[in-house]
Amino acid sequence: MPGTVYLVGAGPGDPDLLTLKANRLLRQCDAIVYDSLVPKEMLDLVANNCECIFVGKRRGHHSIPQSKTNSVLLTLAQKYSCVVRLKGGDPFVFGRGGEEILFLRKHNVSVQIVPGLTAGITVPAYLGIPLTHRLVSSSVTLVTGHEDIDKRRPAVDWKLLAKSTHTLVIYMGVHNLSYIVNELLKGGLDPKTPSAVIQQGTIVGQRFIKARLDTLVSEVDIQKFISPSIVIIGDVLDFQVPSCSPELANVTMPISF
Repeated sequence: MPGTVYLVGAGPGDPDLLTLKANRLLRQCDAIVYDSLVPKEMLDLVANNCECIFVGKRRGHHSIPQSKTNSVLLTLAQKYSCVVRLKGGDPFVFGRGGEEILFLRKHNVSVQIVPGLTAGITVPAYLGIPLTHRLVSSSVTLVTGHEDIDKRRPAVDWKLLAKSTHTLVIYMGVHNLSYIVNELLKGGLDPKTPSAVIQQGTIVGQRFIKARLDTLVSEVDIQKFISPSIVIIGDVLDFQVPSCSPELANVTMPISF
């Protein structure tokens, strides 16, 4: 019988934010398949004889196809009893965990999910930003900004989101930020809406910028913010309490351009 593949969420970067189960699996696994947003300090937890395979994807760089990653996981499951698929954040939040679990189950491989702290929730919290507040926000929308804006029928309707949610948290949104902001403004979102970008949240290298929505793109360009970053748009930013921010982890993460 094949071994078990554990889809493990690595959280936003700080190793202290790993769950207890994730930490235990990293220490006992026979093989690990990891992404580009997994810092080296997490790999230091695995045993010396653990087989480590990198399958990260980065904008503008050669990426390993998802089909190849699926094949790697299947091969390792047929070879080892405990295989960890380590993903930044949570496996099921913009992490293709759903695709991988379906592929493995079709090949009769046992799969277990180990949820992780997704960056869209954790990173704002590190800077004392409440994503909901009873005075201004009763809803939060997590959305990817990575979608190809030239698609004939884009799946994300930014104009509709401008009217239908109180707080927007955008993953992978820096590259398409100008388009996203223009669509939100066309949808009727107030140009004065507080907005922010957080780069490399929870670890050394964390950067934070806050601006009005209509000036956010220019500020991001001037200060040269890049991925991995989280974009937050909403009045909750006016309720930020920076003094609540914990100490950053002494971890450096590879930058995705």
